[in-house]
Amino acid sequence: MEFAFTDEQQMIRDTAEAFLAEVSTSEAVRQAMVTDQGYDHELWQRICTELYWQAIHIPEAYGGLGLGYVELVAMLEQMGRYLLCSPFFSTVCLGANALIVAGTEAQKAEFLPQICDGKTATLAYTGYQSARHGGQWGADAVSTTVFRDGEDFILNGTLRYVPDGASAQLLVVAARAEGSLGAEGISLFVLSADEAGISRRLLPTMDQTRKQGEIVLTDVRVPAAALMGAEGQAWSNLEAIVDLANVALAAEQMGGAQQLLDMTVDYTKERQQFNRPIAGFQAIKHMAADMMTRVEVARSGVYYAACIAEEFLQKTELAVELPEAASVAKSYCADAYFQNASDALQMHGGVGFTWEYDVHLYFKRAKASEHFLGNGDYHRERLAQWLLDQDERGE
Repeated sequence: MEFAFTDEQQMIRDTAEAFLAEVSTSEAVRQAMVTDQGYDHELWQRICTELYWQAIHIPEAYGGLGLGYVELVAMLEQMGRYLLCSPFFSTVCLGANALIVAGTEAQKAEFLPQICDGKTATLAYTGYQSARHGGQWGADAVSTTVFRDGEDFILNGTLRYVPDGASAQLLVVAARAEGSLGAEGISLFVLSADEAGISRRLLPTMDQTRKQGEIVLTDVRVPAAALMGAEGQAWSNLEAIVDLANVALAAEQMGGAQQLLDMTVDYTKERQQFNRPIAGFQAIKHMAADMMTRVEVARSGVYYAACIAEEFLQKTELAVELPEAASVAKSYCADAYFQNASDALQMHGGVGFTWEYDVHLYFKRAKASEHFLGNGDYHRERLAQWLLDQDERGE
């Protein structure tokens, strides 16, 4: 697959870079990340009304711009570079994607226009066992239960590690039939966050620039209209939604790795040792070259995965490659981002650990995003299993 930006895609990327360089400065990030909601509401409104980014890949039939996943990923790369504090990832890459992939026509017609109007959303599917069992992000992570009560469904359980879970206005929730295991019995529901029986709170996190929440569901009653797709058969859709989110997250990681390289090279040109800039030292040059190589390899993986994600959304023959492309991109970018963050700290020396420099913000984002939705080891194991399954099917 030969990839090159179109003029329109390049314009979208350049616009995102210019805008975020202006509004997502170090000072702005530090101000937003200490608030309870984790972002500047006025900036989010500007993004929604002036730029319409939240609607970029939502089909035109539902009020969106109808562009593709490559355009979305091009923006996410810049968001990762500038550590944008916003509900964009949770709303667009989780909530909107869930509706696009798994929503009924009536649900898409009702909720996608609301997202286009600036309503925030997120996906909640992981319970306590995500942490207790070595970072489980597959079907076994779903522990919230659901049972029928007449025409309604009753949801009970605790959902953790939910991006913007304490502030999102719309929730897509995964739950399983009582007694079911693995991929069996999982259903998806879309509901308002202010439904009776829902309580939410912020979770303490390493990465202050992206809030996570805990959602507790206590006998939450939802109508049959809230069910997304067939009852008990949602795992294939949920897996695809998570794969799309992994591609988006990998794009952010790649952008962050690029920014770490840029800021570190600039610093080494200024830092003097033995009466000359440390950028002239061979060891520093080697580390910078390694950082650049990681970024370039990551970029290739991300944009290939973005193309496959678009093929999936268009339901072409290449759609079957989404799990492979998503796990390749996420596993590599997770490792590359954290390694670049570690190298940046080393090259900054002692000041890299101080609050005054931004390296620590990227270091924390790199570690948090490495584990969110599965770290490199998890995705390499998943990729090996996927390839084995393909081989057994003769594909």
